[in-house]
Amino acid sequence: MISKEILQKVKHIEIRTSKLVNAALGGEYHSVFKGQGMEFDEVRAYQYGDDMRSIDWNVSARQGHLYVKRYVEERELTVMLMVDLSGSKDFGTLRRMKNELAAEIAALLAFSAIQNNDRVGALIFTDIVEKYIPPKKGKKHVLRVVRELLAYEPVHRKTSIETAVRYLNNVLTKKSVVFLISDFFDQGYEKSLRVANQRHDLVALPISDPREAELPNVGLIEMLDPESGETFWVDTSLRQVRERYRKLASDSVDARNRIFRRNRIEFVDISTHKPYDVPLVRFFRERAKRLR
Repeated sequence: MISKEILQKVKHIEIRTSKLVNAALGGEYHSVFKGQGMEFDEVRAYQYGDDMRSIDWNVSARQGHLYVKRYVEERELTVMLMVDLSGSKDFGTLRRMKNELAAEIAALLAFSAIQNNDRVGALIFTDIVEKYIPPKKGKKHVLRVVRELLAYEPVHRKTSIETAVRYLNNVLTKKSVVFLISDFFDQGYEKSLRVANQRHDLVALPISDPREAELPNVGLIEMLDPESGETFWVDTSLRQVRERYRKLASDSVDARNRIFRRNRIEFVDISTHKPYDVPLVRFFRERAKRLR
């Protein structure tokens, strides 16, 4: 049974993301993610200026004058939203939690997709595939996806991007657009991402919070690893502790980004303390410009 609070959140997200789609993202989405080829539409009489290579010689011979084959873009796409709901996503120190931000981003992309009559599916994962929602069309289906992302209680707390991507590579036989939404607090996923990017149009959306990059000077604090459940004490008043923390966080982000660049995986950095639509729209516009 979905709670009233979840339904209210779904409605809020629907209203907010629909406005963003109509105002900024809908047209950009269409220009960036093209259909996967051309499909036959009709045969019509030859007109001056038509490409001679499009002439259908069999039909022309039967009819006694020239006919050409007409093709249109195969527009329908499959969009898969891979959303990490491991324990580290239950974190946020400023505007919102990372898991709430992930759900809203997924909703924005899903509403953009159905506006273009594309199919949308979702894969919720931790260190296992927690839930797979097969791709379908329509607003009703997208609202179900958003409800699942907001209401789902993961069975596990740890993360395995490799397990989730390997599962995706097995169930998606047709080339699709894949958005991987995660904080990427994991290792050993490079090979599976490389394979997925070769088969599909993969876009990584790393979500972060400012406190993951830098510790404030607030004295002795107890910290919790949300994935292992381990607690430990840290003296944040020590400058060397804060600098060590900052360096480890920076090195982790650099290593992640090197994996993306090495495998030509496009990515958009998103933070809990900034509007997410700005980097997404910028990414879509820059990609559309490159494609043109």
